[in-house]
Amino acid sequence: MISKKRIIVLRLGHRPERDKRITTHVCLVARAFGAEGVYISGIRDESIKQKIENILKNWGGKFWIEFIDNPLDLLRNWKMKGNIVVHLTMYGMPISKTIDKIPKDKEILVIVGSEKVPKEYYYESDYNIAIGNQPHSEVSALAIFLDRMTNGAWEYLKFPNAKLIIVPSEKGKKVLRKVNDNA
Repeated sequence: MISKKRIIVLRLGHRPERDKRITTHVCLVARAFGAEGVYISGIRDESIKQKIENILKNWGGKFWIEFIDNPLDLLRNWKMKGNIVVHLTMYGMPISKTIDKIPKDKEILVIVGSEKVPKEYYYESDYNIAIGNQPHSEVSALAIFLDRMTNGAWEYLKFPNAKLIIVPSEKGKKVLRKVNDNA
């Protein structure tokens, strides 16, 4: 079951020259796996927002991206409202030992870094969760966390106003193209 409250992702320290594809993929995974939106800190990069808006035009659904200047303030305000902060890091506790402790009735801010994450985020987060303790992609960590957090419910998400819909197929590619919203 998807969390009864919203799940939001905070992407720390975006650097366009190095992170453009990764940050875009963080946004794609967040959307596909049921998060409501992504806050991005670091260097403002409107091309990411444009790419996701193009995805929404064809694949439907509601999703937002917002660039922020002070992610630590966002985290602290989030917690002051009684919400939960989860930091995905290979230095955290194993997901298998922590996922069931996270309340599903509270809003969740999921932090994924790019550059070295300042120590304040480790101390301010309610949960520092490791998806393995070896170097890996923040995209894979986010996908695994959202899958576990929602018990796979993302598989059944509907994306309103989709112009393109994939029809599951054992072999080949089958995509339905809606001509208008009434189709």
